[in-house]
Amino acid sequence: MALNTDNVRLVFGLKLKQLRLDKGLSLNELSQKSGLSISYINEIEKGKKYPKSDKIIALAGAMDVDYDTLVSLKLSKRLEPISELLSSNILTELPLELFGIDPASLLELLSDAPTKISAFVGTLIEIARNYNMSVEKFYFSALRTYQEMHDNCFEDIELEAERFMEERGVPADKLLDETYLAEILKTEYNYKIENINEKLNPEFASVRSLTITRPQGNRLLINVHLSSVQRAFIYGREIGYVYLKLKNRLHTTALVEAESFEQLLNNFKASYFASAVIIKRSLLIPKLKDFFALTTWQPEKLVSLVEEFNTTPESFCYRLSNVLPTNFGIKQIFFSRFNNFAGQNLFEMTKEMHISRKHNPHTVKDEHYCRRWIALTVLNDLAESVKNKTYVNTICKAQKSRYIDTQDNYLIISFAQPTATTPNLNVSVSMGVYLDEQTSKTIRFLNDPSIPSRDVNETCERCSLFDCKERIAAPVILQKKHKNEELRKALRRLIN
Repeated sequence: MALNTDNVRLVFGLKLKQLRLDKGLSLNELSQKSGLSISYINEIEKGKKYPKSDKIIALAGAMDVDYDTLVSLKLSKRLEPISELLSSNILTELPLELFGIDPASLLELLSDAPTKISAFVGTLIEIARNYNMSVEKFYFSALRTYQEMHDNCFEDIELEAERFMEERGVPADKLLDETYLAEILKTEYNYKIENINEKLNPEFASVRSLTITRPQGNRLLINVHLSSVQRAFIYGREIGYVYLKLKNRLHTTALVEAESFEQLLNNFKASYFASAVIIKRSLLIPKLKDFFALTTWQPEKLVSLVEEFNTTPESFCYRLSNVLPTNFGIKQIFFSRFNNFAGQNLFEMTKEMHISRKHNPHTVKDEHYCRRWIALTVLNDLAESVKNKTYVNTICKAQKSRYIDTQDNYLIISFAQPTATTPNLNVSVSMGVYLDEQTSKTIRFLNDPSIPSRDVNETCERCSLFDCKERIAAPVILQKKHKNEELRKALRRLIN
């Protein structure tokens, strides 16, 4: 088990406390037998100090165990979950202070009730294993939580992006394109930009970009199939890495095995910076106000707005999540992205974010997402239009969705388009806003009859709409829930 110095102290402290309690010794009794002060032993048990050899010998003698047993990093079976947690280095790699957690307090909690905490940690680890959750997936979940805690709006990065543009005298009404951003990379930051050679490196055919960091200047490899707006975002993200001085980085987002949480966090910050310089909030906010003031739903104007900002629907939706909470008071929102191979009835949620306390889509395992979601039906529409050779531009549709279990209502706007790097793979990105009083005041076209309303649920397996024509799986989870409820009722009748 590879542990850093802090965790070695904690393991020793946990082991000392466990042995002391197993021997039935109080802190005072161990103090008297070892000749060490109560306060010193207490600090050892809390992982704050690691004793020198002579003191370890005194403690081992007081508890009638040999020296090697006491200094061994192996914990008892009861504390194995804590040992596994520490050996994963999650506690050291995850910047707990970002979540308002004092690392010292967490370690103290572990040392105060090691057996109870170990049982709790063991439960979480078991859940993670059942859902095939790796440490890297845990980092992604932690990053999403961090974004949600801040309503996905980070004023410090916004100000840095604005300062970057002010330093270069960018006019207030100028939109930065790939040519401008590439020139900054090459002339100011000594980047060399090349195309990925798929013949020499076929394994990189589906990779959007690859950055090779070198002391004499970075080398940026770009997929030749990317659009101008996709290249602009990649250039903006690279500038974000350099301008924000983010050293620990991902070299390509296609490789999802991040070495640390810091790499994911830095990639998020650099990506946020790119969105902020490409989609200026000073220009976006007034245009959004004009769009929301429309009394009819006009999707073509929204698609034109995406194109006007030289961006993709995904980046545009993500940028909306930055400004809607703080500038429009719309805080109950979610974002999702789905992949689908044309002709297949399989839909994979590849990205999600929830700035909401309400009901909204979550990644599920071994279940089928509701086929009434506009995020999925728009993908079917796209596949049909490509098949019939009628596809011209990004498809954009809206739907008012009522979740039947909670009666929560959302306006969902979904975009769908083919991917540039993988044949027959289509992607949809969706932004959902909870329909409360604030949203109804802000978005004037909500009552347009051209926006369909549908009852939806999360998955077929949990849905009570038995006459649903789109259902592709039996409501087995709902049926099990009803069966258990009937058993509980029968048990109550029997007891009473």
